This record gives sequence, C-alpha cells and structure tokens, in this order.
Amino acid sequence: MPIAVGMVEVLGTPPALAVADVMVKAARVTLVGYERLSGARLTIIVRGDVAEVQASVAAGELAAKKVPAESPKEETLFCSSVVIPRPDDNVEAIFPTMQFQFGPDWERFLV
Repeated sequence: MPIAVGMVEVLGTPPALAVADVMVKAARVTLVGYERLSGARLTIIVRGDVAEVQASVAAGELAAKKVPAESPKEETLFCSSVVIPRPDDNVEAIFPTMQFQFGPDWERFLV
C-alpha cells in the first residue's frame, strides 16, 4: 500500500525538535528524519497512511506556530508544510530523503 509523506519546515533546532515530537505523538506516523536547509531552516519528514500524515502535519504546524520567536525579525518560526498523499516513484528517486526503507534498525520505531 502506498504511504504518504508529510513535511513541516521551521526556523531553528529547538522548534524542529518540538514539532517532531508533537507530530509522532499526534498520529500513527513514522519519523523518517529531518533535512537541514539553508541557515536555520529545518524540515521534519514523516511517513504513514494519508489520514495519519495529514493529522500529524496539522499538529506539527500548530506546534510550530505556538513556539515564540525570540528574534524581532521573525513573527513565527513556522515556515511551511506539505502532505503528498502517494508520491510517485520518480519523485522518491529524485529526493533521497523521501525514500522510506524498513530495515532492522527501524523496527522499534514502526507504528
């Protein structure tokens, strides 16, 4: 069965950790990892059933918006989010961080 991918982008490591924690607690998803973009931007990536990923991303988005921004330049530490219901194989081949392979090290994190 194809699985969805969800991503939430934030500014800073502390908000990224808070968002990742909320995302995996809010729904039955597996945290694939994170990707550091330019500067302080980080994207948290989860995989799972479409409805679960949608719930997880929505919870992560709310959590990111609740983290107070310390810098006067930033109003919020939330940047963007997206849910891709069933990514095409071509897309997964181009973006290696979206590849989701179950292995022996993953078993204890599977939901």
